[in-house]
Amino acid sequence: MAKTVFDDISTLKKELLRCMKCGNCMSVCPVYNVEKKESSVARGKIALGEAIIDDKINIDDETLVKLIFNCLVCKSCMLACPSGVRFDRIILGLRAAIARKKGIPFVKKALFGLLKNPELFDRGMKAFAAMQGFFLTKEGEKIRAPRGFLKQFGKRFDSDFVLPELSKESFRDKVSEVINVENPQATVIFFTGCSVNYFYPEVGEDLIYVLKRNNVTVITPKNQNCCGMPVMVHGDIETARQLAKKNLDVFEKTAAQYIVTVCGSCGSAIKHEYPIILEATEYEEMAKKWAERVYDISIFLLKVIKFEPPKGKVELKVTYHDPCHLKKSMKVFNEPRQLLKMIPGVSLVEMKKPDACCGSGGSYHLTHAETALKIAQAKTEDIKQTQADVVCTGCPACMMELFEGIRRWNGNCKVLHTVNLLAKAYKKEEA
Repeated sequence: MAKTVFDDISTLKKELLRCMKCGNCMSVCPVYNVEKKESSVARGKIALGEAIIDDKINIDDETLVKLIFNCLVCKSCMLACPSGVRFDRIILGLRAAIARKKGIPFVKKALFGLLKNPELFDRGMKAFAAMQGFFLTKEGEKIRAPRGFLKQFGKRFDSDFVLPELSKESFRDKVSEVINVENPQATVIFFTGCSVNYFYPEVGEDLIYVLKRNNVTVITPKNQNCCGMPVMVHGDIETARQLAKKNLDVFEKTAAQYIVTVCGSCGSAIKHEYPIILEATEYEEMAKKWAERVYDISIFLLKVIKFEPPKGKVELKVTYHDPCHLKKSMKVFNEPRQLLKMIPGVSLVEMKKPDACCGSGGSYHLTHAETALKIAQAKTEDIKQTQADVVCTGCPACMMELFEGIRRWNGNCKVLHTVNLLAKAYKKEEA
């Protein structure tokens, strides 16, 4: 197998040297905008990477490790970089090198091990769903907050921290694996992602409803795995490869023409990461093939099939939050807005910074709570000034963070996925 930036840190040298040290990344980095430290921004981390390769710093130095993991991997710096430095490759390559040198911490290793076994992971999630009342109090319909004893585990677990209730029955358990329509425009795989499968089954239900209304056959494989992005950003490239291979095997066994996602991170993993981590393996061509066939739902509706806009009127003032990986990796930003504008009655009002990170960053909001909360507060204030009834987005992880921010800083709007609002309009049409 050929060496990639994920396997050999020396291959990062060329990418590191492309940085002109201009500092454009400082204006867009959400972490730097809070902390105001050179080590928080891409330029600073690139300097650390150069020092590692030049043997000026030991890669297992604890301070260094903390600095390298203090990054949301939101990719904002890449859009601002005049040299086109692939900072995502640099930061993930450095994290992979740290993981090779130090190993994966025990708790992470245990969790990542579960992800490699979807049946075991599913049983674990269902067991937690059954016991969630022990850890989390019920704060309203499908809303949970941590019980007092959890507050000792960090600032994030205070009285304002909330999670969507973990569904006792996963989405993939509830839905038929194949939903046929007559004379379909297309046949797609619905790659659910973990958040929809366990926390937001209603997003999956509405996605299928919207696709059925547009005459698309939907295959939702029961044995699909995590996309691998959560393990990749923590440096566990080998587990990411295993998950990618398992998913590609699942895709190959279907008669689908396309993959549809409702999460920018899942879509980005399949489209951009699988071909790289599987380079020079027996899965390389398969990865490239499916990378060309994966679409966010908004792109799929507007550019792949003949879309039938809903006629039902939904009188709402709506603002849209751009998920980082959806906009900055999958390059999807106009299409969700086009869909929202097609819904009769919807008035779309933009935030001042609609593409500013919400502060989630996967597990970043848990491991770097203080910084993440400040990022989330800025996003929430931006949402509030629009006076919107609903904030829509295209990422379930962003939905969690936005909901918590609105609750924490006294916002007054609902958080929905774009497909939720589309489905609502279709259902009004039928009423």
